[in-house]
Amino acid sequence: MNRELALQLVRENVKSESLIRHMLSVEAAMRFYARKLGQDEETWAVTGLLHDYDWEIHPTIEEHPIHGLQLLREKGISEEIIEAIAGHADHTGVPRSSLLAKALYACDEVTGLITAVALVRPSRSLHDLTPKSVKNKWKDRSFAAGADRTMIADAAEEFGVELWEHVDNVILAMRSIADDLGLEGNIQA
Repeated sequence: MNRELALQLVRENVKSESLIRHMLSVEAAMRFYARKLGQDEETWAVTGLLHDYDWEIHPTIEEHPIHGLQLLREKGISEEIIEAIAGHADHTGVPRSSLLAKALYACDEVTGLITAVALVRPSRSLHDLTPKSVKNKWKDRSFAAGADRTMIADAAEEFGVELWEHVDNVILAMRSIADDLGLEGNIQA
């Protein structure tokens, strides 16, 4: 499945713009890492884009993402992508054996924290956001309390990237689509 068809599937199943922006963020981070690691950009980007496509259909941890995988199979999505999506949440018990799966797990949760930090900055922009800003908010456990810091750190380690280097990479990736994410703010690229 190419990006255009993946985005169409997302738009058919997701009404929340914030959830779509999250999937676009993960897509951008996955594309960044595919390029950096010499992997197939389209496969990695589509994996990031599709990973939460079923959240509004199956909004519980008992159902998501496992119940959404059948439709992906029917749409002809590769088992490599399906396995990565199945393993992007610990509760599924699906091991992350591929680099693709480890990348998805590492990119998923951190994008939400980065978005939250960008939104509380005076600029409301990714263009002036640094890992140091994220690190400062990291320490405040009441800030973006839903962002599991232990999971983010463990995921970066599992992926083999130092945490703050990973945060910097994901910021750079998200910056490339800041306008699509509503995080252009009052600073121009």
